[in-house]
Amino acid sequence: MKYFELTDNLFDITEKYPQTLPIFISNGFIQLADESKRTTFGKALQLNIAIMMRQLDQDNFVEAIETAITGSMIEPHDAETVYVKGLLPCPVRLPLQEYLDEVIAEKALEGVKIVADLKAASMGLDWMKDEIAKVTSVDQLDDIYISAGFDMFFDQEYFGIFIKSGEFSDPIQWNSINSDFDNEKISLKDPLGRYGIIAVVSAVFLVNTEVLAGRPVPQTWLELLDPVYEQSVSLPVADFDLFNAILLTIDNNYGRDAVRALGRNMLTSLHPAQMVKSDRMKMNKPAITIMPYFFTKMVKEGGVMKAVWPKDGAIISPIFMIGKNSDNKHITEIAGVISGAKVAEILSHQGLFPSLHPTIDNRLPDGATFLWLGWDYIEEHDLNSKFADCQQAFNESQLVEKIVV
Repeated sequence: MKYFELTDNLFDITEKYPQTLPIFISNGFIQLADESKRTTFGKALQLNIAIMMRQLDQDNFVEAIETAITGSMIEPHDAETVYVKGLLPCPVRLPLQEYLDEVIAEKALEGVKIVADLKAASMGLDWMKDEIAKVTSVDQLDDIYISAGFDMFFDQEYFGIFIKSGEFSDPIQWNSINSDFDNEKISLKDPLGRYGIIAVVSAVFLVNTEVLAGRPVPQTWLELLDPVYEQSVSLPVADFDLFNAILLTIDNNYGRDAVRALGRNMLTSLHPAQMVKSDRMKMNKPAITIMPYFFTKMVKEGGVMKAVWPKDGAIISPIFMIGKNSDNKHITEIAGVISGAKVAEILSHQGLFPSLHPTIDNRLPDGATFLWLGWDYIEEHDLNSKFADCQQAFNESQLVEKIVV
């Protein structure tokens, strides 16, 4: 028995492994369902004696308890292996995976084992959240995590607590970051060294000049909020990372009424792949679509669709990377690969996700700038709470429109 001894009392077992309580209760130890009785009754009764009292098969009962324990916990990782987990933007997942597979094969020849579980961002974070929710020790976590958005890494129920404790931090070793993200208008380098950012997803406008029907082409986020575009805008609501970033950034820069205005102006929610073909829709064609910059390059030249980089800046959802603070030199080495020039080139040039790597030319449009929350805002606010407030305001503005119509 790995987790307990037959001579352990029922209180100690259920205190250490509360997931075993249903097993005890369903086998007749109903006193354990009451917290005060669990303390007195449980401390007075050893497991082996309890099994004899209820005339239970010892091997089967012990197995049931151990299954309850192992089925809801994660074992500590092998210290000799580097574990990498996270989400990659869909347009670049395959080329990045192919490159990392090459690195994994090369490192294996050197005796370094790397286990990488990198899924497409379209799968969402729930699979990773469910796993992390079971963690009781940092030793059960992977060594490097990658994900876009302000969700899991900042939530105290998930990674926030490990960031705050200093057990995870920014593993990137650059001496500086790309000047596109370190200038008088923006600075994406975390001054506290908690979060690394390897690239960003940029939200821009795609305008259907035909559906616009004589209305001016919006050049800024503020112009997009004008009532003249009421029920004319498509938003990536299903892309939680980007949508959260859009709501929070608009709220921070332009106020809660601006969030309501965005909700009022929303016509529909489309996936980016649908957005670039929205001119072919028969009904509910959006005049303006908010989408990642990558997808604007799928639009046919000379058509009615026109890409616009907002003059007040493309709102960004950073692609974060955090690493475990450990004396395992291979973690730093693999983090260096993921934040290296080759990955940066794939992200920036193939995916049009501008990279923070200091040597990469992101090939941005002339005059392109960015809007983002800022480290002070992140430090001072509970982002999940702020997003919930913004979401409520956004939804209420849509509800008002439906009632009026």
